[in-house]
Amino acid sequence: MTETGNVIELRNVRKRFGDFVAVEEADFSIREGEFFAMLGPSGCGKTTTLKMIAGFEQPTEGEVVLNGVDVSRVPPHKRNVNTVFQQYALFPHMTVADNVRFGPRSKKRSRSDYEASVTEMLDVVRLGDFAHRKPAQLSGGQQQRVALARALVNLPSALLLDEPLAALDLKLREAMQFELKRIQREVGITFVFVTHDQGEALTMSDRIAVMSEGRVEQIGTPEEIYNSPATLFVAGFIGSANLLPGEVRGFDGDDTIVELNSGAVVRSRATRSNEIGAPVSLMLRPERLRASAEANSNGRSLDGTVTDLVFQGATARLGLRLADHSEVVATVGTGTDLPFLLPGATVHLEWDPGAAFLLTGWPSRPGATADDIDTLEAHATS
Repeated sequence: MTETGNVIELRNVRKRFGDFVAVEEADFSIREGEFFAMLGPSGCGKTTTLKMIAGFEQPTEGEVVLNGVDVSRVPPHKRNVNTVFQQYALFPHMTVADNVRFGPRSKKRSRSDYEASVTEMLDVVRLGDFAHRKPAQLSGGQQQRVALARALVNLPSALLLDEPLAALDLKLREAMQFELKRIQREVGITFVFVTHDQGEALTMSDRIAVMSEGRVEQIGTPEEIYNSPATLFVAGFIGSANLLPGEVRGFDGDDTIVELNSGAVVRSRATRSNEIGAPVSLMLRPERLRASAEANSNGRSLDGTVTDLVFQGATARLGLRLADHSEVVATVGTGTDLPFLLPGATVHLEWDPGAAFLLTGWPSRPGATADDIDTLEAHATS
C-alpha cells in the first residue's frame, strides 16, 4: 500500500479511438480494500477505463498508477491485478481445484507453497466440497465463484470485474451481489466493479463513480450519490426521481424558495450556489412523497391530478399530472386505505423538510425519470 492509501490512481487519463474520445479527463483514486463501482449507461467509458487499469488498453494521455508506480505502458501480465469478465473462461477439462491452481502453477510456484492458498480460497467462495467437480457440473453462480477464486488466489492488489453478473438470472444475480461483497470483505482486496445496473452498484459499493459520455459525473458513497446527486444526469440515472424545473425566488433561513414551472411555490434545502432567478430543478424521490386529501400551506406540497395507481405488492405506484402537464410519480403503501386515489381526483403530495433537493439547470424532460423511455433503455443495456 502507498502512503496515500490508494491502490489505483488515474491521473488526467484520456482515451481516444481516432476522433472519438471514449474517456475524458478521468482523475480519481481507488483506496486499499475498497469496493469501488464504475456505473453508467452503454458507451459511457466505464469498460474502457477498466481496460486501461488492467493494461488491455493504453491511455492516450495521462497516467495509470498502481501502488505508486506508473504502469501506463506495462503489459497486463506484469501488473498485479486480475480481471473477471462476463464469460468466466473456466477450463472445462480441469476440476474446480485445478482451475484455481492454474494461476500459481503458471507463476512456477511450488505446490507446497500454493496448495494451502487454493484450499483456503475455495473455502472463502464456499466451494470446498466441489473441488473435484468439472465446470459443466456447476451452476452459473458456482462457476462465477470458481472464476473469483482463480483470480484471487494470487492475492492481486486489485480485482477488476467487468459486469460479471450479467449472465445470471435475476434471483441468482441478487444473491451473488451479497456473496461478492462478503468475499471482498473476507479477502480484504480492492474490488473495481463495472456495471450498468444502479441497483448492483448501490448494494455492493463503498463508493461509486457515475460516468456519462466519457466523463465522471460524480464520485461518492451510495448515500451521497442517491440523496445528493451532483448533476441532473446522476439524479435521473440513479433510481427514480421527479425532476421539476423552476427558478429561485429567494431564501428564507434554511430554505431556498423556488417557483416551479407548474406555478407552485415550494421550499427546498438551502443552496447559495444559485442566485435569484437562476434556473433550477427540484428533485423529489417517489418514496419520500406522501399522498393527502388535505392541502397544506408550508411550501412542501404539490397539487396534481391522479392519472393511475398501479399495484406492486407492498407498495403502489401513484401517477399524477401537474398544472404544466408534467408527470410525477409517488410510492404509496398498499396497506393504507386511500379511497381518494381515483383517476381524475385532485391529490396533494407532501414531503418532509430535507426531502427535496435542488440541482442547477432544467431537465430535457420534466417530471418522473422512470417514465422516460430513453432512461429505461439506458438502464437495460450496456
